[in-house]
Amino acid sequence: MPMLANDIEALIRETFPDAKITINDLAGDGNHFSAEVVEESFRNLNRVQQQRAVYASLKGKMDGAHGELHALQLTTKAPD
Repeated sequence: MPMLANDIEALIRETFPDAKITINDLAGDGNHFSAEVVEESFRNLNRVQQQRAVYASLKGKMDGAHGELHALQLTTKAPD
């Protein structure tokens, strides 16, 4: 079953409650999304560490061929 943008945001927000989160359904199919997460706790982390933290917040929804979320184009950064 495809995920909704609101579901993805809710999962990320559980871990990063004060983040600015923007989710877009790229193909309109509920499987291919982009996400931008702007979070203060990312300030001293490199991009790989930031993205790993966001993927961890998805609680396995992208794991394996049977994951609910097929593709997520992810941009992470600390606020300016």
